[in-house]
Amino acid sequence: MLCAMNFCVLGIESSCDETGVAVYARQGGLLAESLYSQVDLHATYGGVVPELAARDHARRLPALVAQTLDAAGIAPGALDAVAYTAGPGLAGALLAGAACAAGLATAWDKPLLAVHHMEAHLLAPLMEGQGADFPFVALLVSGGHTLLVHARALGDYQILGQSLDDAVGEAFDKSASLLGLPYPGGAALAALAAQAPAPLPGVKLPRPMTRQRSLDFSFSGLKTAFALALREQDAQDPEVRAGLARAFEEAVVDTLERKCLWALQAAGCTRLLIGGGVAANRRLQQRLAAAVQARGGSLHCPPLRLCTDNGAMIAHLAALRGPALAVAADAAPVHARWSLEALRPATPSPETPARTAPP
Repeated sequence: MLCAMNFCVLGIESSCDETGVAVYARQGGLLAESLYSQVDLHATYGGVVPELAARDHARRLPALVAQTLDAAGIAPGALDAVAYTAGPGLAGALLAGAACAAGLATAWDKPLLAVHHMEAHLLAPLMEGQGADFPFVALLVSGGHTLLVHARALGDYQILGQSLDDAVGEAFDKSASLLGLPYPGGAALAALAAQAPAPLPGVKLPRPMTRQRSLDFSFSGLKTAFALALREQDAQDPEVRAGLARAFEEAVVDTLERKCLWALQAAGCTRLLIGGGVAANRRLQQRLAAAVQARGGSLHCPPLRLCTDNGAMIAHLAALRGPALAVAADAAPVHARWSLEALRPATPSPETPARTAPP
């Protein structure tokens, strides 16, 4: 009965290499979730192999759905809808999740809801009371995305800046690989950096696109600079390795901090929210919290378990927005690329800033 009264949703996440399933109700909250990581599957290749990811999602989803419903203690008939990640993400991986969700929705005679992956990250902190009141600026950082977003209202988003090449999470992983660290390398590089009291002396890495105060990002040049610096050092010396890792992390954090502060100024906001896998980086959280609070603002971040991809954030957003996300089950569209701005409501809001911060 609880689900029928509260709009209860089964959510499926399959945008990349995490297979997530969850049941969330508006009033009951998160009832159950299951998450399977494909890290071991892709570790041999040093990165996600799209075809392998899609196949593994298709193989694991039926059992995860059954497991999650059992843990929630509800039958399919008690659900009000089935939701899935419609994009952005890897096309094949998205199709695997969409096919499963569409099949379940058809079999159970339930509405099918298409969820935007980045909007789910953006609102994930609301699940545990860590969200920011609208309006706010959000930094969404992961292996596939680097975005600065002005969130003016639910469904009303303006992209202030985005990566022009590699996402910051990808830069972390590839730089970690150069150091011989295991995949995924972001957490391993951060752990190595924590062993150094300061960046390696004499190593100066760029803070990309900060001279012109742009709100866009570019991390390909930073990766190249790191590779060149590594080539000139003794990569077998533990202290050198830790100092290089610290230099890379500091360059990334400096860049993200500056752009977040410029974005807050440009948008006229005091609240900053961060989400996505890279948001779990402790140094980034500490630096942003100090910088924002020093200017009278506040930082909002989801718990570490909600920073990475998961089914809970998909079910949560679907329960929050409800039938507005409905799509035809016989279509179940997916979008490898899908701008948050496409979700803006029909009624326009006041003009928002351009992608270059004011001086």
